[in-house]
Amino acid sequence: MLVIGKVARAAVALAALATFAGCSSDDSAPDNANLDANEMRGALLQAADIGPTWAAPDDPTQDDPNKLVSICGGTTTPPPVPPGATVVSAPFADEGDSGAQSLYQIALVYGNASGAQAASTALRTLSNNCAAKVSVPAQVASDKSEPAYTETAEIQPLTQKSWTGFVVIRHKEYEAKHPGTADTAVAILRTRNVVLVDTYGIYRIGTSGPSVNTDFAANWQKLVGTVVNNVG
Repeated sequence: MLVIGKVARAAVALAALATFAGCSSDDSAPDNANLDANEMRGALLQAADIGPTWAAPDDPTQDDPNKLVSICGGTTTPPPVPPGATVVSAPFADEGDSGAQSLYQIALVYGNASGAQAASTALRTLSNNCAAKVSVPAQVASDKSEPAYTETAEIQPLTQKSWTGFVVIRHKEYEAKHPGTADTAVAILRTRNVVLVDTYGIYRIGTSGPSVNTDFAANWQKLVGTVVNNVG
């Protein structure tokens, strides 16, 4: 079982998980048979797989099945799902004492490999246009308010077993009078006829600096890797 504890805990326990060697692996040759929606639904993590403090969002109806998560961050809107996919998703969150974590797992299942390749290419093109750094003024609305912040974004190649793609790593730093940080990894990987969009985020309040979320890199890699290994 993979256990990612509450944000307030100093240590994060991660057990019974495949060992990572960076972000790549040259494991056995891939199976070329198409994957179906049921297989991907079974591969995505459930709250019990992640940890005892994780649960489905209070109002999952707010999630639009026709949209993905925001890839570039800042004020950019979530892009639409590339056409032709059957969408399988599993969102979860952990509300800690001094912050929060979230995991949005979205599997796009296409009828063939060429459909998945086209979707992956479209998402990479969108990601290539992400601004390296943006500054956003405070946002105040009736349903959601957010202090001013600066956010950076960096694209890194990513390969795990037969899955290949990239990850967008974002770091958000809030203004000094409202200290806080948010780190987000949007991993987009493809194998056969499936594109996996796996987004892990961790938010802490009352702290600042890029070294605050020290468990961030290990967490997102393990979460993505577990799904990949579940597919087999």
